Amino acid sequence: MNNVEILLVEDSESDAEMTIRALKKNNLANNLFRVADGAAALDFLYSQGEYASRKDEKLPKVILLDLKMPRLNGMQVLEKLRTDERTKRIPIVILTSSKEDPDIKKCYDLGVNSYVVKPVAFDDFQKAISNIGLYWLIVNNPQQ
Repeated sequence: MNNVEILLVEDSESDAEMTIRALKKNNLANNLFRVADGAAALDFLYSQGEYASRKDEKLPKVILLDLKMPRLNGMQVLEKLRTDERTKRIPIVILTSSKEDPDIKKCYDLGVNSYVVKPVAFDDFQKAISNIGLYWLIVNNPQQ
């Protein structure tokens, strides 16, 4: 857990498995950690609750964040992360099935870096995830 590069916040087991499989195909899943809801994501990032032992751990290079989740939804997580000095520069990619225009606008208003609608076909989904991983982990030069 000490060198997490990708934090996947996804409540759907099947979507999480497909995402991880697509990242593994390009050797991008070695330092991936998954949580199943927004509250767990905040606990992980802020080293609290069951993740209190993460004290002084590095923050991930990118967060892949679903919107529709229990406890705290993706927008609530995004809003919290963007208003906190410690987390406001972490690239966040919304990875969701929602094509709703209000969701897209609100996410960009809150400071999301990218909004990706999950493709239905597995091959398309796999390509999209691979491209996301390659860009945010290899191509992008993050601000520290």
